[in-house]
Amino acid sequence: MRALRPLMRLVDRFETRGVYVPGEDNRPLSPWRDFGWLIAVWLVTVGVFVIFFALAA
Repeated sequence: MRALRPLMRLVDRFETRGVYVPGEDNRPLSPWRDFGWLIAVWLVTVGVFVIFFALAA
């Protein structure tokens, strides 16, 4: 449980900044709206691996 404290502080900080919208808990899941930053990070990571292995070859 101790390991989750930094994560919970981060979540609380995002909620106080207004990222969390209380009335939108029942809306349908949209991958680009809800996980767009995660998809973008994954695409950048894949691109870095491709460039790394292209330069190593």
